[in-house]
Amino acid sequence: MLLIDSDDDCPATLGPALLDRARHARADKEISVVLAHREFEAWFLAAASSLSGRRGLADPLRPPQDPEAIRGAKEWLSARKTDGTRYKPTVDQAPLADAFDLGQARKNAPSFDKFCRDVERLLRAD
Repeated sequence: MLLIDSDDDCPATLGPALLDRARHARADKEISVVLAHREFEAWFLAAASSLSGRRGLADPLRPPQDPEAIRGAKEWLSARKTDGTRYKPTVDQAPLADAFDLGQARKNAPSFDKFCRDVERLLRAD
């Protein structure tokens, strides 16, 4: 599985191009390409309420209307920290990934839903 941020690229264009390149390089392997729309942290925004009070985040923490439309999810998280620190991927990403509600993220972030579907497909593959 290749999982990267799409940043400002269109996932519907970049994803298939990367998948084609990966399949060309390793035709013997089952491959999946998932692009977190904009940033990996957009998935945290999609399940923000499940992260209330964690890692210095505000409590309550309400998710934005369209989490994957936000450019600057890391900054959004930093702006909602109440402990005087900023969001740091090297420090905060793993604990938040361990804590966020997968169902909420899947419901509110189509790219996370694709990630889940692809993981399920790869696990079922022979």
